[in-house]
Amino acid sequence: MTTTGKADYWSLLGLPPGSDNNQLKRAFRREARKWHPDLNKDDNQAEERFKLVNEAYAILSDPLKRKAWEN
Repeated sequence: MTTTGKADYWSLLGLPPGSDNNQLKRAFRREARKWHPDLNKDDNQAEERFKLVNEAYAILSDPLKRKAWEN
């Protein structure tokens, strides 16, 4: 996902652009639980997806990183 261009962090978390912090946190927790490698031992792609979910939350939850990502 990140190798072919800029990742769409909003869609990765299942949110519309501009969602508030509460929605962002809830979506992050939902997706993190869904893709956590310990809960998906037989899924080889779960760890990669989990990393992307964490990356998305790190960018979107930080106003400076989010602004830089949006530009």
